[in-house]
Amino acid sequence: MARVGVLLMNLGGPERIQDVKAFLYNLFVDPEIIRLPIPALQKPMAWFISTLRSGKSQQAYLSIGGGSPLRRITEQQARELQSELRQRGIDATSYVAMRYWHPFTESAVADLKADGVNQVVVLPLYPHFSLSTSGSSFRELKRLREADPDFLKLPIRCIRSWYDHPGYVRAMAELIAEQVRLCELPRDAHVFFSAHGVPTSYVEEAGDPYQKEIEGGVDLIMSELKNLIGHENPFTLAYQSRVGPEEWLKPYTDEILQELGSAGTRDLVIVPISFVSEHIETLQEMDIEYRELAISSGVVNFRRVRALDTYPTFISGLADLVASSLEGPEINLDEAAKLPAKLKLYPQEKWQWGWNNSAEAWNGRIAMFGFLGFLLELIVGKGPLHSIGLL
Repeated sequence: MARVGVLLMNLGGPERIQDVKAFLYNLFVDPEIIRLPIPALQKPMAWFISTLRSGKSQQAYLSIGGGSPLRRITEQQARELQSELRQRGIDATSYVAMRYWHPFTESAVADLKADGVNQVVVLPLYPHFSLSTSGSSFRELKRLREADPDFLKLPIRCIRSWYDHPGYVRAMAELIAEQVRLCELPRDAHVFFSAHGVPTSYVEEAGDPYQKEIEGGVDLIMSELKNLIGHENPFTLAYQSRVGPEEWLKPYTDEILQELGSAGTRDLVIVPISFVSEHIETLQEMDIEYRELAISSGVVNFRRVRALDTYPTFISGLADLVASSLEGPEINLDEAAKLPAKLKLYPQEKWQWGWNNSAEAWNGRIAMFGFLGFLLELIVGKGPLHSIGLL
């Protein structure tokens, strides 16, 4: 019988306040999160942003208890999924691979090799594929695989995205229905989907399917919700958590909340559409910031749909995904990690210079000048970074 290793990939999060700055650095040093015209600037800019944002981020984590619960919840999901698979007769062991914090992907790979699994199913805990989430995790796994002859021998099947899987759609609709039924006027309750945003350039220039999958998933969930509660509800989709001055996918969650409040929306049910676990974006951004904004804008009753976490319908759906992957056509790691067809327009590649000693030297000089400008602005207290709100 095959010994299956199920590799659950997620973002990760700082578990202690003192971890926040290092976590942010790991996040922003990844060019799939922030792409710069000059690759040599990636690490200095990651240090700059993490230093700049760490204080505010620490305050946000303090407001939810001092750290992210993401690792604890993801490990619970892994245990529940493993139990469900074994009950179905699949000899499976689950492993957690975080992209930007412990347990890192390298650790998970070492564990599954030590346990002697003979095939691997890679399941990203992102329902919707994006270059900056699943894509980045797949490519990190591919890098590790290519550098490890033993890991290279293991057969790998990948699940690229699953926003349209019946188990996920049903689980989301059931949790939304719980909150809609609690409203004073269930038929009038406004269902507000808030997804994590990505830069518009990822979709328009790089061909990232994220927005299309988010929109398609919302339509499927609303259709299933109607089947559960027997009526249609008004709904809206918006995007949250944008960073910096670049344009991200619109509409923005904060702006739409103000519009809905001004329009007299009484019952608002906000849905964390792209998050399968409670973490900083749900517990702080939604439960604190967006709740306050919605109420101050005129919304009377603000209800937030809980994240999927270990909800049984969801765990059963994940088990279905793994079982189907083992039985169906193989999607290998190369296929899962490949970039969209519009690679030639992908931000950074289209700006890259030829790598030679001269170009590298000039990139270093530009990085140095940039930091001198940053230090000067800190000293004088004004400049372009202040004007866009980064200082």
